[in-house]
Amino acid sequence: MPEGFAEFIGRYFEGKIQKISVNAAFPCPNRDGSKGVGGCIYCNNAAFSPGYTLKHPSVREQIEQGRRFFSRKYPTMRYLAYFQSYTSTNGDVDRLMAMYEEALAQPGVVGLVIGTRPDCMPQRLLDNLAQLRSQGTFVMIEYGAETSHDKTLDRINRCHHWEETEDAVRRTHEAGIPVGLHLIMGLPGETREEMLQTIDAVNGLPVDMVKIHQMQVIRGTRLAAQYEAGEAEITTWKLEDYLEFCCRIIKRLRPGIAVERFVSSSPADMLVAPRWGVKNYEFAERLRRKLGD
Repeated sequence: MPEGFAEFIGRYFEGKIQKISVNAAFPCPNRDGSKGVGGCIYCNNAAFSPGYTLKHPSVREQIEQGRRFFSRKYPTMRYLAYFQSYTSTNGDVDRLMAMYEEALAQPGVVGLVIGTRPDCMPQRLLDNLAQLRSQGTFVMIEYGAETSHDKTLDRINRCHHWEETEDAVRRTHEAGIPVGLHLIMGLPGETREEMLQTIDAVNGLPVDMVKIHQMQVIRGTRLAAQYEAGEAEITTWKLEDYLEFCCRIIKRLRPGIAVERFVSSSPADMLVAPRWGVKNYEFAERLRRKLGD
């Protein structure tokens, strides 16, 4: 198995480190009309945001709620503020930096992980984050790339192309900031070979970590409506097939790139397909066994 998140973050910290999700209510340019409208056809943000972030309390309050939850079991845990929801760099740079600094000022918070789109990283903001990094603060940027194929990005209404991912990754790496990419396996119209071509494209970039998961059909999305009407050309993986495919990804992925996850589990009441009934840790253990076969 490649390095996971714990091993990756162990390059920078000793002891237990946990991400606390923060929703700072930044708008998505694919929803507010600046890039597009309607968002990506598969996106329902509630499927991956903790409940406490959906009520939009302050950054401080969200981190405090997260700390209370995790500290019951791990009193000495330290935390990374994870700006996860929507596009966490889409706003006025001074306001963005004030929110990041508010997060860093909370007890036990030792760094930032910022999720965003590759077309939403202005150089001024990147320079500010690089300055934080040079002062010893851990900062990591996760870009939602999804795929290297522009035809797929157009099909899912992503409103950016792979060229922008390449540019954002290179600029972030040159700024001295670790870079992660988010990828989805099974997007509409993609073959398995095209999915592996995305892995090849990632291998050619200075990427530190990837987050990979299966295409999920979530209620309340345009993709769900297409799927239920029999119009969606997606790979609805069977569990064993996806395990086999993940083994192929591992063999293809460049050494040195950590993998935070291979699977995502949306809430059961929101998930249309695929419905495996397997927890993330159970999937990881099955994958380890399969790699050992």
